[in-house]
Amino acid sequence: MPELEKVNNENQQTPKLRSPIGFVQKLLITHWRSLLVLFIGVYLPLQIFGLLALEVRYNESGFPWDLPILERIHALAQPQLDVFAAILTKFGSFWIVLPILSIITLIVIMQRRWRSLTYLLITAAGSATINRTAKEFWHRVRPHIWESVAPEFDYSFPSGHAMTSMTLIAILVVLTWGSAWRWFTVTFGSVYILAIGWTRLYLGVHFPSDIIAGWMVAIAWAIGVSFIIRPLSQSANITSEKPVNETQLLLEEQQLLNKEQ
Repeated sequence: MPELEKVNNENQQTPKLRSPIGFVQKLLITHWRSLLVLFIGVYLPLQIFGLLALEVRYNESGFPWDLPILERIHALAQPQLDVFAAILTKFGSFWIVLPILSIITLIVIMQRRWRSLTYLLITAAGSATINRTAKEFWHRVRPHIWESVAPEFDYSFPSGHAMTSMTLIAILVVLTWGSAWRWFTVTFGSVYILAIGWTRLYLGVHFPSDIIAGWMVAIAWAIGVSFIIRPLSQSANITSEKPVNETQLLLEEQQLLNKEQ
């Protein structure tokens, strides 16, 4: 295998580090960005979600700040805002996000981006599955402080709208990260995510802790999957004029596949 021989030649040309301190230092310098993303994007969100979930598990009413935040937001209620929030919140629902993801999927397929396609499908399907199973596990009843103009009747924790909106933006950020569109995606996505979260609180169908939990688990899942599928490993993004071929396995993936066979 030419690629394997190339790797072996490169390894022979790389000087061996006999000192463990030197080796660790070189390794950390090489991978510090990935380790930082892993810490901020996976560990911290999961830690926050775990703390929220533990409190909800033993105290369904949640945190002392849940109700005061809801009451303060509701104090601004107006008939015009009721209509606006009821319409806007639909853009964070699964049935609105699904067609958007379907369009992105078609674009990725037409560009023959199998790695990005795999990432998109696993992230989206996994997020929906996690949300549904988590709701059934925690059985948190939704707040009922006032009559909502858009009531919900299933369980509350974590917020499905928060997870769905965050998952959509996380996928777009990952797939556009190597392009000039990434900062637009981050900026627009942040506004969109916060707006959907606000609608859920304004409508009184979620506690603030539900929203935060949904965001955290969606971030951790999307970034965790990206570390395994590695859609950015070949500078892939859905806006490239000349898409980089994503139809080949990476060398280490082919080696693992050969071992399994």
